Amino acid sequence: MSQIPVSAVTDRLPAFPWDKLEPYKETAQAHPDGMVDLSVGTPVDPVPDLIQKALIDAADSPGYPTVWGTPALRDAITGWVERRLGARGVTHRHVLPIVGSKELVAWLPTQLGLGPGDRVAYPRLAYPTYEVGARLARADHEVYDEPTDLDPTNLKLLWLNSPSNPTGEVLSKEKLKRTVAWAREHDVLLFSDECYLELGWEADPVSVLHPDVNGGSYDGIVAVHSLSKRSNLAGYRAAFLAGDPVVLGPLLEIRKHGGMMTPAPTQAAVVAALSDDTHVREQRERYAGRRTALRDALLAHGFRIEHSEAGLYLWATRDESCWTTVAHLADHGILVAPGDFYGKAGENFVRVALTATDERVASAVKRLASQCCGREGLPGVASR
Repeated sequence: MSQIPVSAVTDRLPAFPWDKLEPYKETAQAHPDGMVDLSVGTPVDPVPDLIQKALIDAADSPGYPTVWGTPALRDAITGWVERRLGARGVTHRHVLPIVGSKELVAWLPTQLGLGPGDRVAYPRLAYPTYEVGARLARADHEVYDEPTDLDPTNLKLLWLNSPSNPTGEVLSKEKLKRTVAWAREHDVLLFSDECYLELGWEADPVSVLHPDVNGGSYDGIVAVHSLSKRSNLAGYRAAFLAGDPVVLGPLLEIRKHGGMMTPAPTQAAVVAALSDDTHVREQRERYAGRRTALRDALLAHGFRIEHSEAGLYLWATRDESCWTTVAHLADHGILVAPGDFYGKAGENFVRVALTATDERVASAVKRLASQCCGREGLPGVASR
């Protein structure tokens, strides 16, 4: 039997970063009060009852679902995009359900037909899957500080991410407008990852679908949205695209051939989730309380918080190697993500997730307070 050349694919991928955390996880788990895991942004609160009910009611779904989703699902997506994002004139042709946003990010360059010589660009500090997607397609990839400073030659896909994972930075309406105009001028396809848009704390995030940003046209732009964070549906794999139908039409055809179908019960759950804003407000309040408690405790412990004006994370530093900080917090039974997982520019930062129960967050706050002045006896400094 011939050998399957799996290594031809895996050799193109970076090492899976989370494996590096295992020794620190063991240290944190040895804490007498157990580990407080703030390393991964996975929801821990219950799925709202109305969403669970919709899923259960649709459980008897013996037939294949469609890739484009039910008309009710498309209605729910278009309605939410107009109601929540301020978009105008959105039709079913402007939306496409996807099987979780990570799947889309990883396979988008391949589905767009990109390959060697084509370029994909994403922020210098970014979700690692942007790079993975480019590598899977054998496309060139690069990071940027300002997207409009990029050389547009052979630049086929430009990723924006606002609010940012990991930093929580929010791009202003003016910056988004400039970037959209630049991308159109140079015929660069722009995808905006907006999965944390409903979690603005010190800023009000704006979508590229807003007419003040795009001038009332969706040409060349697509927004990525997920229900994982706003509705606690990470386990459902529920997300969608909205934007240019000239882009989404071919993607729909490709995904039909690939069988990339959101399960029918999940589609029904998404309809319920997008039709209700109350559970989103309630979940925001939970995260807001956890954010305030952790932020104050980190500052008192000698950390500085940068950006973090939106999203599910605090971007924190003690002006030392991120791995030194990871080890320090692991000794307190707290596990966080090292900043260099998201790019070299994060090597002195850690990402602290708000996704732990109130009880676990309270335990972390208590542990941080046990050395309230932080490293070398320095008092905590205010965020900037």
